[in-house]
Amino acid sequence: MKISVLGCGRWGSCIAWYLDKIGHEVLSCGLADAPEFIQLKETHRNDYLEFPESIEVSSDLAYAVERAEVIVISISSQYLRSYFADIAKNNLDGKIIVLCMKGVEAATGKRLSEIVRDFTDESKTPVAVWVGPGHPQDYVKGIPNCMVIDSDNREVKEKLVGEFSSELIRFYIGKDLIGSEIGAAAKNVIGLAAGMLDGLGYTSLKGGLMARGTQEISRLIEALGGNKMSAFGLCHLGDYEATLFSPWSHNRMYGEDFVKGKKFEKLAEGVMTSKALYKLGLEHDVDLPIVSAVYRALFEGADVKEEIQKMFLRSVKDEF
Repeated sequence: MKISVLGCGRWGSCIAWYLDKIGHEVLSCGLADAPEFIQLKETHRNDYLEFPESIEVSSDLAYAVERAEVIVISISSQYLRSYFADIAKNNLDGKIIVLCMKGVEAATGKRLSEIVRDFTDESKTPVAVWVGPGHPQDYVKGIPNCMVIDSDNREVKEKLVGEFSSELIRFYIGKDLIGSEIGAAAKNVIGLAAGMLDGLGYTSLKGGLMARGTQEISRLIEALGGNKMSAFGLCHLGDYEATLFSPWSHNRMYGEDFVKGKKFEKLAEGVMTSKALYKLGLEHDVDLPIVSAVYRALFEGADVKEEIQKMFLRSVKDEF
C-alpha cells in the first residue's frame, strides 16, 4: 500500500517508520523550512529513530497527496484546518484520510474528522482516526502496545486495521467515532492535570484523577452523542499510563513545568484542547470539574492548589 505521512515530528516520524517496517511504501512529507524536516531530509534520522533508505522524504505536498492511497496526517491539531485547506487543493477522490492527532479545534469545538469533512465528500474521501497509547521511544525498542482505528465507514476501518496490524501494534476496530476522538483529545487535558499534581508533590492523587477524570469525560462523550463507555477504552483510560505517568509525555511535563514556573518548549496538545472542552462543557451543560480547573489555571491565572482545594470542598455526591 502506498502511504504518505504528512508531518514529520515525533509521532509523524514514528508512524512513517512503523508503516515502512511492516511493508508499506512510505513517503514522509514535511514543511521545507521546518527544523525536524530538514534534519530528516539531510540525515534520515531524528532524536527518536532512524529512517531506512526505503522511506522517501519530501516537502512536495501535491506529490505526496497524488501518490498515496492512504494519507496519514500527524501535525498540531490546531493547524489542521489551515493545512487541510492546502491538501484539499488536490484531488482526494478515492483516498483514505487517517488522522493521528488528538485534539479538538479551540475556535469551533469541532472534532478533527469534522474539520476534514468541511473540505471533503465522505462518500469519496473517507476519514478515519488512529488513537491510543504509545511513545516512539518504546516502539523503536520493540515494546508492543494496543491502539484503535475508528471511522464512520466500517469497511475502511476494517481495511486499515488489517493493513496496519503487526506484532508491534495490535489494532482494535473502534465503534464510536465521537467517543474515540473526544476521549483521545481529553486524555491530554487529564495529562496536564497529572503533571500539575506531580509538580505540587501530590502524585498520590493520580488515582483519584484517573477515576474521576474518566467519569467526567464519559459524561461529555455522552452529551455529544457518543457512547460514554468509550472513555473506559484505549482512546482514553487505556492511554492514561502513557500520558499521566510517562517521563516522555509532553502534556504531563507541561503541567509539571507550569506549576514550577518553567516554560515547556514542545507541543502539548492538551493546552488548547482544555479551552475547547471547557467551551463544550458550557454549551452542553456538562459538569467538567477537572477540565475546568485546568482551563482556569492555564487561561485565567487561577492558582492550581486552590483549584484542587475547591474540588475537595465540592458537595458530597455518590461515586456513580
